[in-house]
Amino acid sequence: METTAREFNQNASRILAAAERGERITVTKNGRPVAILSPVGDQDVPAHPTDPMGEDDDAPVFHSDSTVDWSAGRGDYLEGFGA
Repeated sequence: METTAREFNQNASRILAAAERGERITVTKNGRPVAILSPVGDQDVPAHPTDPMGEDDDAPVFHSDSTVDWSAGRGDYLEGFGA
């Protein structure tokens, strides 16, 4: 099956249902193929990560710092920002 990007946008549920039935769909834009939608078997689906960031131990972790006194106005915390 072949569909345009516009048709896919307007009929996504019908096209996804076709993929679920086993059809392979080529999506075209301006007459050239840009994507292929194909059915996924159970063995092809990766396990869902348990952590929202995945399991990347090198990912940054941000913590709020409640020690900053924001009532002081333009204090040292703006130094380096040209203030």
